[in-house]
Amino acid sequence: MHLFRFIAVGLALIVSLHAAEPVWLTDLDTAREQAAREHKQILLYFTGSTWCPPCIALHHEVLATPEFTEYAKNFVLVALDFPRLRDRTPEKITANPALKKLMELKERYGVAGYPTLLVLTSTGEDKGRVFGYEQGMGSQKFLAPLTAK
Repeated sequence: MHLFRFIAVGLALIVSLHAAEPVWLTDLDTAREQAAREHKQILLYFTGSTWCPPCIALHHEVLATPEFTEYAKNFVLVALDFPRLRDRTPEKITANPALKKLMELKERYGVAGYPTLLVLTSTGEDKGRVFGYEQGMGSQKFLAPLTAK
């Protein structure tokens, strides 16, 4: 009986830890609706998650930390993941509506590179941004400019 209780508590702990991880949406329109409903701002993340070294470092050193999980509770999170430059040719953008929408959002918000994080109101107003990430920077230093907004 004690073993069963131990296993049950362990499983509950694992599930609760997993459930605490931030949820990243991939559609800005859905995020705007949710942000308006929940009276939150949006944290919009422009990334190249598989090919951008600063994006990969940012993920491991900031976005996957307990500090970020706590910080993220105040936002609706949106990650816009871009393919490599060679996969963003005009022909490929024209042929792929999802890629076209990504590129339009990049242009609309004046994003020059990756990673870029923006704080937006639920109506899409830009309230602050951080561009780039230096390995070893950490959560506190990276999030400070966004926290002040």
